[in-house]
Amino acid sequence: MQENILLILTLSLLIWGSPFVAKILRVPTPPIEIILGSAFAYLGFIVESEYFALIAKVGFLYLMFLAGMEVDLKQITRSSRKVINTSILFLLFMVFFTTVTGFLFHLDTVIIISMSLISIGLLASLSKAYGKGQAWIRMAFIAGVLGEIASIAVLTIFDAASKTGFNITLLVHLGYLILFMVIIYFLYRLLNLLFWWYPELKNILVPKFDTSDQDIRLSIALFFILIAVMLSLELELALGAFIAGVAISAFFHHEKKLEEKMSSLGFGFLVPLFFIHVGASFDIQALVVPGVVSGALLITFLMISSRILAGAVFQGINRKKDALLVALSLSMPLTLLIAVATIGYEAHLLEKLHYYQLILASIFEILISMIAIKFINSKKI
Repeated sequence: MQENILLILTLSLLIWGSPFVAKILRVPTPPIEIILGSAFAYLGFIVESEYFALIAKVGFLYLMFLAGMEVDLKQITRSSRKVINTSILFLLFMVFFTTVTGFLFHLDTVIIISMSLISIGLLASLSKAYGKGQAWIRMAFIAGVLGEIASIAVLTIFDAASKTGFNITLLVHLGYLILFMVIIYFLYRLLNLLFWWYPELKNILVPKFDTSDQDIRLSIALFFILIAVMLSLELELALGAFIAGVAISAFFHHEKKLEEKMSSLGFGFLVPLFFIHVGASFDIQALVVPGVVSGALLITFLMISSRILAGAVFQGINRKKDALLVALSLSMPLTLLIAVATIGYEAHLLEKLHYYQLILASIFEILISMIAIKFINSKKI
């Protein structure tokens, strides 16, 4: 009982205090929450708890939901073919560079898979800091969304393979995944048509003047419904959470305050608990284990450099400065990197040393990329 009370008090103080520490050190809040989680777990203030682990999992899924809400399908569909083709070319080159360098340095297969992941979770914080109107932010979102969709598909397949192995059961799961995506596509087209004929339905579902927070209720309901669907299909839950966010963004973008409301709930409560839990799962004593820091730095270098090299394709439609900023902004796949590391470690596909390397690399990437973006953006190049 006393341990649970101490855990609750510690988590409360960390959630409240981490933004102040981040502001003093002038670094993003997520890595600070991970570092503080690790430090307080080492000091004995954070202990293992099934409830803490459960709510941290919800925090991760909610972060994927918020990432989905950042997706503007209309912006992507209205983008020129040149922009889409360039984004796809960037992703292909990035995968090529990470795969080749991964094999050259004899890295673990799970690590090589992880290095190719793209996530726009932290890109949302960049858009708030620098403005959605920035050319490099818009370009990063288009490439990032395409990359994240592919990355979540890879994560879903990897999760299924880690549980069933490469056999007929895996093929059944992949069949479920394909069928699910086809159904989602047809539902999207159907709802688009329905809301076009009956636009008043949007105001009924998400009224502009409402005292019962119907917009939040609908969003949370859709969030858990799609998670339940993924549970029943035994597929990666993050995919369901992400699609729920995309659906809210696609059909209820008329309610501008909805994203702000959902973001406040996430970044003010659930998401910090996820990052603190990640830090608590990282044994700070592992920093002195030979190979942990050097391996994490190598992974960080390969991931960032591969994206910078691949980012050269954007110079045809953007300035060199913008191309570099796009590459750096897509060098922080924190959530998916940790998800793959956790799945691989729990499935005994990843050694503890490599698990620690990936967790540490995810922190290094944020610190290096965020600082570099701030420096480059301030320069008139």
